[in-house]
Amino acid sequence: MSSLSADLVLSGGGVKGVGLVGAVVALLEAGYAVQRVSGTSAGSIVGAIVAAGSELTSAEVKDLALQLDYHKFRDPVPAQRLPVIGSSLAVLLGDGMYRGDYAHDWVQSQLRNLGVRTFGDLAIDDDELPPEQRYKLVVTVADVTTGQLVRLPWDYRRVYGLDPDEQSVADAVRASMSIPFYFRPVTLTSAAGLTSTLLDGGLLSNFPVDSLDRTDGVAPRWPSFGITLLPDLPDGIDQVLPDWGLLHRLGPPRLLDDVITTVLVGRDQAYLNQPWVSARTIRVDSTEVGFLDFGITDAQVQALYAKGYHAAQAFLAGWDWDTYLLRFRPTSPIV
Repeated sequence: MSSLSADLVLSGGGVKGVGLVGAVVALLEAGYAVQRVSGTSAGSIVGAIVAAGSELTSAEVKDLALQLDYHKFRDPVPAQRLPVIGSSLAVLLGDGMYRGDYAHDWVQSQLRNLGVRTFGDLAIDDDELPPEQRYKLVVTVADVTTGQLVRLPWDYRRVYGLDPDEQSVADAVRASMSIPFYFRPVTLTSAAGLTSTLLDGGLLSNFPVDSLDRTDGVAPRWPSFGITLLPDLPDGIDQVLPDWGLLHRLGPPRLLDDVITTVLVGRDQAYLNQPWVSARTIRVDSTEVGFLDFGITDAQVQALYAKGYHAAQAFLAGWDWDTYLLRFRPTSPIV
């Protein structure tokens, strides 16, 4: 196993996900072999490509990921084509304003080219992991029917009674990026016949930085790096929620915004504030692009990619695995 092996945890962030690509490419160029990836929303899209493309060079990962045309994300549902009331009607009907078919089809196509269709294609033989976690990729999803956070493929059998090896990777990624009222929700029917509505995993864990950490008290074999697009809190708390245009500017009140933000990021932020977690996290400054800015220009894409790339380079310049273990895990590591 490469001495520079690592796991990756990739945050959500909509269009800001371009910054994740830059950071990942810098890690690959530094010689890191990615073993497993955990992602939410935009992080699930990038994570799926990285997990499936383990044989790709860093340049190929960059070229592939930057092929994504964010303008095409806004594929309207039929109701939106109605004059004046289209978008509002789609939201009221629970469809969301956009189908999300372009994103799903793009991910599915790229994975197919890499020889991946179901999670069975991403299964790994690793006796140190629980059986349900032996996959290169896991994505975070909010199941609003059963009222819980689910991690796919880990929870397919426990929650839905389904064989994880038979489930579509592209479907899980699409569920993880189902921003409420923006993209049409994804539905999943369990073996018992219950149909669940699945939404963006960022509702419950936008940066699941602890998802790949060991819980058995055994020393980690390699680092688990986090890459986050979230602004530094609390100073940047007003930058977490998307700008919903005139509706957002006229209301709701600041307190409600803060409450919603805390619900979205509070759990992850509390964990990220722990020094042994913060020390292994790459923070990408993505404040110049809104996470629903699907009209992003090519120049903005390149600039955001560069910020991710340079953030990872700066992080690696001060990173030393042995020093990290000595400082934070001198006896019984918990990562």
